[in-house]
Amino acid sequence: MNLKSERRGIHVDQSELLCKKGCGYYGNPAWQGFCSKCWREEYHKARQKQIQEDWELAERLQREEEEAYASSQSTQGAQSLTFSKFEEKKTNEKTRKVTTVKKFFTASSRAGAKKEIQESKSPSPSINRQASIETDRVYKEFIEFLKTYHKSGQDIYKQCKLFLDTMNHKRDLSIEEQSECAQDFYQNVAEKLQTRWKMPPEKVEKAMDQIEKYIMTRQYKYVFCPETTDDEKKDLAVQKRIRALHWVTPQMLCVPVNEEIPEVSDMVVKAITDIIEMDSKRVPRDKLACITKCSKHIFNAIKITKNEPASADDFLPTLIYIVLKGNPPRLQSNIQYITRFCNPSRLMTGEDGYYFTNLCCAVAFIEKLDAQSLNLSQEDFDRFMTGQTSPKKQESDSWSPDVCLGVKQMYKNLDLLSQLNERQERIVSEAKKLEKDLIDWTDGVAKEVQDIVEKYPLEIKPKNQALAAIDSENVENDKLPPPLQPQVYAG
Repeated sequence: MNLKSERRGIHVDQSELLCKKGCGYYGNPAWQGFCSKCWREEYHKARQKQIQEDWELAERLQREEEEAYASSQSTQGAQSLTFSKFEEKKTNEKTRKVTTVKKFFTASSRAGAKKEIQESKSPSPSINRQASIETDRVYKEFIEFLKTYHKSGQDIYKQCKLFLDTMNHKRDLSIEEQSECAQDFYQNVAEKLQTRWKMPPEKVEKAMDQIEKYIMTRQYKYVFCPETTDDEKKDLAVQKRIRALHWVTPQMLCVPVNEEIPEVSDMVVKAITDIIEMDSKRVPRDKLACITKCSKHIFNAIKITKNEPASADDFLPTLIYIVLKGNPPRLQSNIQYITRFCNPSRLMTGEDGYYFTNLCCAVAFIEKLDAQSLNLSQEDFDRFMTGQTSPKKQESDSWSPDVCLGVKQMYKNLDLLSQLNERQERIVSEAKKLEKDLIDWTDGVAKEVQDIVEKYPLEIKPKNQALAAIDSENVENDKLPPPLQPQVYAG
């Protein structure tokens, strides 16, 4: 396929990467095309609307219940008594809720919660040994970093400790609600650093990176791919989809990368390594750094191949090719984790946000990839997806001179595998046919024997008596003349 073929399913306008509300920040498919800020605004509006509707529904149902109960009473006194009981119950419920909230923020309850947290952390040292080593290292680095901030550092540490204690009490909340708590924490700390401590933006960003690293290292095992979500199910679906697309070639995606060039081949290997390494990181910022490094290797590979700077139309198909070739583990879980718990400012602007948005687009494209996207007929696409056949090897005279030798060898191997697969299917089919014929022949012979036995049954007769002498019944034996005797002739 010519590299200049029409990109019908891969091209994405860069304006589509921005927030659909027009604020200028990068959007995200996980936020329905909004940026982090606009998504939270829309989420709060929808949530407040839902709360208001639920409250109105509850009031309406309560009112209908009261009216139905009141209509069953015979006197007005009974009705007033019912209403007074309802008001008393409602007042007691409000008082109980206020008392509970006050107890939650008292010093004794915090001390008790701290004691419970320490007790819950004490058991199972063998399970969390490796995690605790990294946690201790990050804790020491965080303390050393805060020493340079003096009083503001103490305030930062108190805020982080309070947030971690709060998150420990909210383990039963949904992951979306925990994500909202983390985003609120990031926003509040950043605003306090700017307004109260008058820090410049560069210093605030550096502090927020350290804060994110500290709290997310502590929270990683609780909020990454939790059991209450379907993240693991999505991971398996994406992995299965990528495996089914193993036959997709760079030519089909119009990837402008020549892996025959050693330097380009090294860049491709490094890009695949970076995108796979993302799963080993615990901090959202570190995962983003892996995506950024992968993307920069892609741009360098395109630049070396084309001998000119890469464009966005070249980058996205190549990123899709890298994802298909690398099949990163737990891809959807990592994307969801970054979306939920990364510092939102990194996803809204900058190269990290740009590359992360492109990765989300690449995954979405892979999930919806069809025959039109690869310039194939639907029949060929279906046969390739089901494994009935593989893309045919191109003739030697149709190869462009800059095509990688590895690609040619790959097509040759695919052709051989296709032939072997056809032969194997034919042998299996013939073996099954032979097995059926043997079974039919055995059944036929058994049936013929059974029919003959039924038609000519075997009869066992008694043993015959010995035959009598030929003259045994001749009663006149005595009257017969004696037998002739031989005479000697003397002549």
